[in-house]
Amino acid sequence: MPETITPAVPPTPPVPLSALLAREDLALRQIAGPSDPSTVIHWAHTSEMADPYPYLLGGELLLTAGVHVPEAAGSGTYFEDYVSRIVAAGGAALGFGLAPVHDTVPRALVAACEHHGLPLLEVPPQTTFSGVARAVWQLMAQARLAELRRVTEAQQNLAAAASRPDPVPSVLRRLARHLSGHAVLYGPDGTPVATAGREPAGETGAALTRLAAVVRPTGAPDRAAEEGPARTTARQPAPGGTPGGRTTVPTGQVPGGGSHATPARSPAARPATATPTSAPAASFAAAPAPAAPSPGRPRPTSATDTVGAQHLAVYALGSGEGFVLGVATARREAGDNTIASVAAVLLSLLTGEHHSGAGAARSSALVRLLLGAPPETVAPLLGEDHWVVVHARPEAQLPDAVTASALGAALGSPLVDLGRDVVRVLVPAGRAPEPQTGWTLGVSAAVAPREWPAADAQAARALARARATRTPLVRHGARPGLEDLVPRADAEAHARALLAPLAGRPELAETLRNWLGLHGSWDRTAVALDVHRNTVRQRIARCAALLDADLDDPDVRMELWFALRHG
Repeated sequence: MPETITPAVPPTPPVPLSALLAREDLALRQIAGPSDPSTVIHWAHTSEMADPYPYLLGGELLLTAGVHVPEAAGSGTYFEDYVSRIVAAGGAALGFGLAPVHDTVPRALVAACEHHGLPLLEVPPQTTFSGVARAVWQLMAQARLAELRRVTEAQQNLAAAASRPDPVPSVLRRLARHLSGHAVLYGPDGTPVATAGREPAGETGAALTRLAAVVRPTGAPDRAAEEGPARTTARQPAPGGTPGGRTTVPTGQVPGGGSHATPARSPAARPATATPTSAPAASFAAAPAPAAPSPGRPRPTSATDTVGAQHLAVYALGSGEGFVLGVATARREAGDNTIASVAAVLLSLLTGEHHSGAGAARSSALVRLLLGAPPETVAPLLGEDHWVVVHARPEAQLPDAVTASALGAALGSPLVDLGRDVVRVLVPAGRAPEPQTGWTLGVSAAVAPREWPAADAQAARALARARATRTPLVRHGARPGLEDLVPRADAEAHARALLAPLAGRPELAETLRNWLGLHGSWDRTAVALDVHRNTVRQRIARCAALLDADLDDPDVRMELWFALRHG
C-alpha cells in the first residue's frame, strides 16, 4: 500500500464537512467514520473507477454511485482495498449515491470506512452529485467572502492603531484581539520589547522565542542559539518550481530563504517549517528548536511551528534592525497569516523610523523647524544641499497614506506630505524624478533650502500644467531667461506695480497665470484650476478690466507673464 500523501491545498478556503451535512436541501447523512468537527473538504470529485488513487489530489469528497462495484464485492476484500486507496490518496470523505445502481449502502463498505476512519455519507436519490459539488463551491465562496471581510476590517483597525500615540503597543493589542492569541515584538537581542494578549502557558513562550531566532537577520544577537543545538525542517522547492521534499538539517543549515508561512491544512503532525518564497503551502507541527542558516544562504523572513495545541508564527520586520514579530494562537483560521503580515509591515515602518539613523535625523529636523529654526539650518541634517519639490496627483482616485508612501519610495524620498488631493514629496536634487504610472507629476527646479517655498509654488504650477496638457510629468523651466537680465529687486517692484489692481484677489492672479501659461486655452485652464471654463472666461474678463489692458496683445501678455513670474 502506498504511503498516505498530503493534500494539495487549493487557494480557496476549505469547507467543514459539518457545514455540508447541515444543508437541508442536500439531505446528506453520515453513516460511518469519525464525526470530527475539524474534517474539511477542499473540493468534490465524482469517479466510478475501481481504483481512484491515481486521479485524486487529496482533500476531496469523492462521490460514487457504485457502478464499479462487482456483484461479489461483499464477500471479498474489494471494499477494504477500495477504501484504503482513497485514504492513501488523502481523500477527506466518501459519498455513496443510492441511485441508480444500489438501493442501500453496502454493509462491507460501511465496515471498511469505519475501519479506516473515513467519513461515509449517504447521498439520497433526489440529490445529484452536481448539486453536491455546487453546494461545496457555494460554501467555499461564502467562506472566502467572510475571510476577505475579516482581513479588511483587521487592516483598517491595525492602520488606525498605528496612528495612535503609542503605536507599537496599540498594533500588538489589536493584532492579539483579531487573532484571539498572544503577540510579542522581539528586539534585536531576542528579548521581548512589547507584548499583548494572554501569555501562552508552558513551553510555548520559550518555543516562540526560539522560533524567532530562525528569521532574525544575521548579525543580530541570537539568544536561542545559546540554548543548545537543535534540529528543524525547512521546505525547499524542487527543480522547476514544483514542491520539494522536507529535509531535516542540523543547527546552522536551514536551506533556502523565505517570504511567508502558510497555515496548516492537514491534521497530521509535521515538523516546524520555514517556508521559502517559491514553496507551496505546507503543514506544521511541534519541533524542539530553530536552526540558523548556513553562510551564503538567506534566512527565511517568516516561520511557523506547532507546540501542543498552540500555533506559532514569527515574521522578520523589514526595517533590518533585527526586530521580529511573534504570534501564538490556539487555532489557525483563514486570513490569519494575512492579518499578521499587515501588522508586520506596520511594525516595520514604526521600528525602522524610530531606530534608524535617517529616521532620527528627520525627527530632529522636524523638531527644529517646529521650534522656529530656518530651513537652511535644518537641511544639513537631511544630508543634501539642493532639493526639488514634487507635486503629484493620482489619475484614478484620491491619494491615501499607502499610495503616498509608495510614491515616496519610488521617487527615493521618505519626506512625503499627503494632502486632500495632492501628494508633495521633497526629493534630493541628485535623484531626478521620473514619470510614475498612475500619477501626474509637477517638478520644481533644484533649489537651496531657503528657496523651498518658491519651489513648492513652482511644483504646483508645473502640476497644473501637466494636468491641463495631459502630460505625465512637467518640470519647471530652469534655463536662463529674460528675467535674469533684470535685477530681482527691480523685477519684483515692477511686478507689484503692474499687478497692483489684482492685489487681494489671488484667484484672479492664479487664473491669469495659468491662462497665459497655457496659451489662452479656456479648456486647459479650467482643467488646471478644477473650475468650469465659463468661470475662467469671467475671471480673465475681470483681469482685463482691472488691469485696463488688451489681453489679446502679445506684448501685454509677455509683460504680464514676466510680472506674474516675479509677483
